[in-house]
Amino acid sequence: MAKQFTVPPVVFSSGNGVNPTVGNINQRRAPTAPFQPSRTPSSSSALPFMSFDMGSAASASGSLGGAISGSAAPGSASFEDEEPLLDELGIHPDQIWHKAKSILNPLRVNPTVHRDADLSGPIFLYLSLCLFQLLAGKIQFGVILGWIVVSSIFLYIVFNMLAGRNGNLDLHRCTSVVGYCMLPVVILSAASLFIPQGTSVARYTVAGVFVVWATRACTNLMVALADGGEEHRGLIAYACFLIYTLFSLLVIF
Repeated sequence: MAKQFTVPPVVFSSGNGVNPTVGNINQRRAPTAPFQPSRTPSSSSALPFMSFDMGSAASASGSLGGAISGSAAPGSASFEDEEPLLDELGIHPDQIWHKAKSILNPLRVNPTVHRDADLSGPIFLYLSLCLFQLLAGKIQFGVILGWIVVSSIFLYIVFNMLAGRNGNLDLHRCTSVVGYCMLPVVILSAASLFIPQGTSVARYTVAGVFVVWATRACTNLMVALADGGEEHRGLIAYACFLIYTLFSLLVIF
């Protein structure tokens, strides 16, 4: 038979005579503020994970800008000492004019100005010839360009074969001479715009005069600018005559 133990009741005394258990249930806890990290006065204007001073950054940028402007100030005066754009591109209008003016004299061609070969003048004459042909109703840009290239290579091969080992004509100078001697053909193309189409005899006569002019100029320049061509002047003149006859046929037909 189990023993029974009597447990005396436990009574908690309080000042107001109220049960403290009931009082704790009826009381509410005051809300607490969310967690906030402590901030020091020095970090009030800074991010919590890095230090960044706006004043020092502004002063650094100002000093950098002053250094850049100070270094660019002396260089701005150097633009006045630079060469013109055409000279930097290798286009010399004075040189082109002197070379063209030497071709305009059919009796005496000055080979001295043609020793410095360039392609700016020949390209300008090529575009002028194409423009006059376009005004005549002929679109021959590709034909004229192809014939100039083939003619330059043809005359270069013929001259060096005739001169043999003594020949020192390069393709760049040959192309320059052939291009500048196209000036009589360009003048013929411009004059053909005012010659009636029905007068074929007059057109052939005028074309023959300009072909002889271009042939004489090209032959004299080839012989004067390269070695080994004096004794083959006739054959070189024949090759030049064929070249400029082809271009004149483009104009009169």
